[in-house]
Parts: sequence; structure tokens; C-alpha cells
Amino acid sequence: MSKITTKAIRINEVGPPEVMKYLDVELGEPGPGEVLIRQKACGLNYIDIYFRSGYYPQPLPGGIGMEGSGIIEKLGSGVEHVKVGDRVAYAGRPTGAYAEARIMPADILVKLPDAISFETGAGMMMQGLTVQYLLNDVYKVQKGDTVLFHAICGGVGLIALQWLKVVGANVIGTVSSKEKADIAKSYGCDHVILYRDEDFVARVKEITAGKGVAVAYDAVGKDTFMKTLDCISPRGMAVTFGNASGSVPPLDLSLLGTKGSLRVCRPTIASYVLNRSLLEPMAVDLFNRVTSGQVKIEIKQVYALADAVQAHRDLEGRKTTGTSVLIP
Repeated sequence: MSKITTKAIRINEVGPPEVMKYLDVELGEPGPGEVLIRQKACGLNYIDIYFRSGYYPQPLPGGIGMEGSGIIEKLGSGVEHVKVGDRVAYAGRPTGAYAEARIMPADILVKLPDAISFETGAGMMMQGLTVQYLLNDVYKVQKGDTVLFHAICGGVGLIALQWLKVVGANVIGTVSSKEKADIAKSYGCDHVILYRDEDFVARVKEITAGKGVAVAYDAVGKDTFMKTLDCISPRGMAVTFGNASGSVPPLDLSLLGTKGSLRVCRPTIASYVLNRSLLEPMAVDLFNRVTSGQVKIEIKQVYALADAVQAHRDLEGRKTTGTSVLIP
């Protein structure tokens, strides 16, 4: 069996960014249902911090990263939907995207249109597919809906903001700084709340004349979720899809009744990308919106793969906006 040596980020233990090591790794041949992909770019996402810190468990030693793009170099047996030479992109498990090359399951790969660069493809899959299912499947946002979206200047937030404005929604976004508020406004956010300086519940009530929002999207978690419930109109929905500030505390379901028969959903991307009957139309929708210009994926930060430690420091320190990628 032939082997190739590639550079990759590996972790032997969980902890701060410094547990990530830039190493030589040997790869064998792709097995049944697998491919060898030569990666051109890797996505940087907050979920990577969860795996690195141990908040989300995984076998160790192991890789890190859940998103990338590149070119297929070898196929294992039984792989039919992609071929050698195809440009592809992906988001989802198994971890290990922070690498020059990797062997991985073929069933989460989708063909990347020629009109979309590798950098854009790597930076948009996790965040873009997340937005696709949040706004179309978890809750079908309609024209005229008023939506609350926390961390609107994050990678998911800026994609969601553009998508929501195309739909015709009225968007209330929260941000942590004046600089981020200016960015959100430049993307068309209707109302921006500086959550460190303002009571976002009171501001949402003021903006909506006491009615609340149809749906609220919250990836911040512990620090915001219970207050977020007070921003939702009767029979509306709260969607918690991240834990940037820690886990949402246990929820007494009777509380949802007292607050107006609210609905709560906790979706994960794995439930979508591991089902090709869902993944393929979702990817087509995302690619069409990007290639048509409805949604612009702006790469705000670019790091060398070897600088993954600094990339994580910046991401955790809330020094990044929008989309970030690592280049092998």
C-alpha cells in the first residue's frame, strides 16, 4: 500500500489553542466509500473550538476542523457521485479538515461549481448550509416576518442577514461593538442592538411595539437564551444552534406555555449533511444564491494552516468578523 505524507493539525489532548500541533501525517489508500482529497482551503468555525476544548468529545489523538474544499485525487471502491479531478467541498464530520490532504467519506462531498473559488467554497459550506436549514426547514421565514438574530456579524450571521433581506424579512441583529454595528448596517440590518450597552429584550419590545419576533436564532447560548424567550411573539419559535457562551441551562417546558405557547428547536448540521437527499438540494440552493449574487461570501480573515493556533485565539477573542479560512 502506497503512502503519502501530508501536513495536518492534530490534537493529543483537549485544552487551549496551543494543544493544536502542526505535524507530518501519513495517509494510506482510500477504502470503500472513501476518497483522497487534496485540500485547497479549510474553513474556520466556532464548532472547532468546541472540539479542541473538549466541550464536544471526540477520540484522541485526532484531527480538527469540519469544512474544506479541494480536488479529488483518488477514489475508493463504490464511490460513484464524484470522480478523480472533481472540485468538491464539504461540511461535517469526521473532524480532520485542518490538513493539506485527507482521506474521508465521500458521502458528504458535493461538487463545487467552477464559479465559486476554493477559498469561498471552504468558507461557506458549514455556515451557508446552516443558514439554509435554519431559514427554510427549522422555521420557514416569510416575507414580512420580524426576526431576531444574535451575533449578526459572525460568519453565520452575515450570511443569514443577506438571505433574510432577499426573503423580505425585517431583521433585528445583536452585536458586541460599534464597529460590528456599522458592518451589520452596511449589510442592510434593519435594527442593530449593542447587547453590551442595551437591554436587548427591551429594545426588541420597543422595535416591535410589544409584539415580539416571529423567530429568534441564538448561537450564543447560556448568556442570552432565557432572555431570548422574552423576545418572541405568542406561538413563535426560538432556535438555539450554538453555545458560544456555554450550554443553555435545563429548560422547564411549562415555561414555554406561560410565555405564549412558544416552540423551541435545537438543530445540528449533522442531521442534514449526513442525509444526501437533504444535502444535495440544500447545496444547490446555497450555490445558486452565491453565484447569483444574492448572498456574498466575503472572506474577512485568511490564515496559513500552520497558524491555526493564532486563528483560534482570534476567533475565541471575538476579533474576527464574517468568514475565515485556513490555507494549506
